[in-house]
Amino acid sequence: MSEDNFFDDLHAETLAVRAGQVRSQFNEHAEALYLTSSFVFNSAAEAAARFSGEVPGNVYSRFTNPTVAVFQDRLAALEGAEACVATASGMSAIMSLVMALCSQGDHIVASSGVFGATQQLLGGIMPRFGIDTSFVAQSELSEWQAALRPNTRLLFLETPGNPLTGIADIAALAAIAHAHGALLVVDNCFCTPILQQPLKLGADLVVHSATKYLDGQGRVLGGAVVGPKKLTDEVFKFLRTAGPTLSAFNAWVLQKGLETLSIRMHAQSAAALELARWLEAHPKVLRVFYPGLPSHPQHELALRQQKSGGAIVSFEVKGGRAEAWKVVDNCRLLSITANLGDVKTTLTHPATTTHGRLSPEQRAAAGIEESLLRVAVGLEAVADLQEDLARGLALI
Repeated sequence: MSEDNFFDDLHAETLAVRAGQVRSQFNEHAEALYLTSSFVFNSAAEAAARFSGEVPGNVYSRFTNPTVAVFQDRLAALEGAEACVATASGMSAIMSLVMALCSQGDHIVASSGVFGATQQLLGGIMPRFGIDTSFVAQSELSEWQAALRPNTRLLFLETPGNPLTGIADIAALAAIAHAHGALLVVDNCFCTPILQQPLKLGADLVVHSATKYLDGQGRVLGGAVVGPKKLTDEVFKFLRTAGPTLSAFNAWVLQKGLETLSIRMHAQSAAALELARWLEAHPKVLRVFYPGLPSHPQHELALRQQKSGGAIVSFEVKGGRAEAWKVVDNCRLLSITANLGDVKTTLTHPATTTHGRLSPEQRAAAGIEESLLRVAVGLEAVADLQEDLARGLALI
């Protein structure tokens, strides 16, 4: 059995620990960290062959580094993909993908429920380069179909979406995209490959903010584009020249994060479901958004696509911004920060933070109310999280 076939037969938990590892001459057990800007060649001919790509190997850490390669190979294995290109952040992954695969005059259809910075990139910056984006409702397939143009190159979405956890039918959107000759790109940040594998459902590419769950402890920034080599090669060409590169140190930290990814995702998802049920029963809570609840509008679809509901719970309090801020300001345990995916539970008010740069009309289209709060559930005892939130809810 070949080495490649051997790894094909392993479970995700094993791949997260073992895939992609290459030992040096020292035969280290933990993955090595290669902090170097460049690599030395044995001859001028070898240097020329490496630079041209005729002979594989490391050249310069802007685009080739052994530590980064291990992270890329491991994440590709987890997503069931041929290849992965790692980047400096989640947003640089999206930017690199669009710049690599789109040209002036191309068009993108994206969900209105994507992260605020993604909306700013696609709707505010890319039009300056002649790449336009139409935003549509996450779960309305008819809107995706109607938004298509002859020049549509990409369909882009997050599922679950940020922050309302809206679920999109990946297989159905893949069929729409492919019938039109377009590509489907899925941001898999909220689920990670442990809970969802979009490529197996028909998506062409997956993007990640590795900063979130792939790290899992709020330590470093990172991003990735995962998919077939013929597409990731185009992203690699852009990265090689433009340089939105993942550092070797960050890649090494992310490798360590992947080793505990499965345990964390399952534990945090279970805690999120327990917290969501508690919030749904609370008299001061107007509405809870969580795919694991039967009340979620795409609950059945989520059960088909995902192994669980994930670790993000959003909810609307009775009132508006003042009431939502009372909950935030009176929490002693939850961290008031916009990051997510950490083992420490975080709490944020999306309308004034993650989605604060959007216009009121854009926030309304995305369903983001002033009364909305987003909890990214960590690994603390759920009873302690409930007590912390109850302190602020009691003041409404």
